[in-house]
Amino acid sequence: MPLRTVALLVVVALVVIFAVLNWSAFVAPTTLSFGVAHVQAPLGLIMLALLGILTALFLLYVVYLQTTVIFEWRRREKELQASRELADQAEASRFTELRAHLDTRLSEIENSLSAQLGEMRGSMQDRPER
Repeated sequence: MPLRTVALLVVVALVVIFAVLNWSAFVAPTTLSFGVAHVQAPLGLIMLALLGILTALFLLYVVYLQTTVIFEWRRREKELQASRELADQAEASRFTELRAHLDTRLSEIENSLSAQLGEMRGSMQDRPER
């Protein structure tokens, strides 16, 4: 497990242990002011609920970011694969063109050598023998 996950689990465990050990203080009613009204409610329980809600929202945000990154990574991976295939096709095309050029050039050289060899044979046969 990554160190961050372990640290997060330790912090959550410490908060739970603290809440269990001080449960009577968490549920003790106090007078709370909302600006326009005063209410008798357990402040500790309200704060604990707010902590839970904020933690859940944070986790949802992290999951959203992770999925966004994964989808972006997959999209880029597909683009990269398409680029690789295009580059491979271009390279194969260049090799085909090079082979065709070399074949043509070798044929020209072969024909030239054959012609020169024919001329040399012809000139050797036309020469008088000593």
